[in-house]
Amino acid sequence: MLTIGLLGGMSWQSTAEYYRIANEMVAQRLGGLHSARVVMASVDFAEIGVLQRAGQWDEAGRVLAEQARGLVAAGADMVLICTNTMHKVADQVAAAISVPLVHLADTTAEAVLAQGVGTVALLGTAFTMEQDFYRDRLASHGLEVLVPTEPERALVHRVIFEELCVGIIREESRQAYRDVIAGLVERGAQGVILGCTEIELLISQADSTVPVFPTTRLHIEAAVNRAMALAVA
Repeated sequence: MLTIGLLGGMSWQSTAEYYRIANEMVAQRLGGLHSARVVMASVDFAEIGVLQRAGQWDEAGRVLAEQARGLVAAGADMVLICTNTMHKVADQVAAAISVPLVHLADTTAEAVLAQGVGTVALLGTAFTMEQDFYRDRLASHGLEVLVPTEPERALVHRVIFEELCVGIIREESRQAYRDVIAGLVERGAQGVILGCTEIELLISQADSTVPVFPTTRLHIEAAVNRAMALAVA
């Protein structure tokens, strides 16, 4: 089995899900005491958040690239950035390492297309919903991407940073997200991308009338599939 490098901590709440899902998948497939081969770097999200808000993406990319190089030095055969938003610096990180970067938007797009969905709603941080780095990556796969209205984007963003990233799950916020999703479906969304790794702590398929695509699970599942398939090959 190849070793998966997790670049996490943004937030640790969802990074823990990456680790849990990876080990559950390997245990289910191999049985017994088997677990995933993982190395992890977990940054201080408060420091990254300062750089995000200041628009200092190059510096944030430098920090993550340095951490990614450390993962490769520790034996990682591939690297995952365990956050949608920080895929804004994915190219910078990929250029710094000698192993593949498994891009979260690509694994998500593949899952969306596999279900025959062409128009998707995107929920995430304001950075992810409003900037083009993520939407354009999805569009490069032939997807049409819808985002919430400006007030809805503010609500989605606030819940992520003020609640989900610090482990708070509120039923009122779940209902608010359901309402946002319903509005996007009315506008033509055939599926919903949970484009922030924390959102699937709050929202599941039960909260939507159209298919939901949980990016955390899709990302780590793709990495485990790759790790096990390449190991066999």
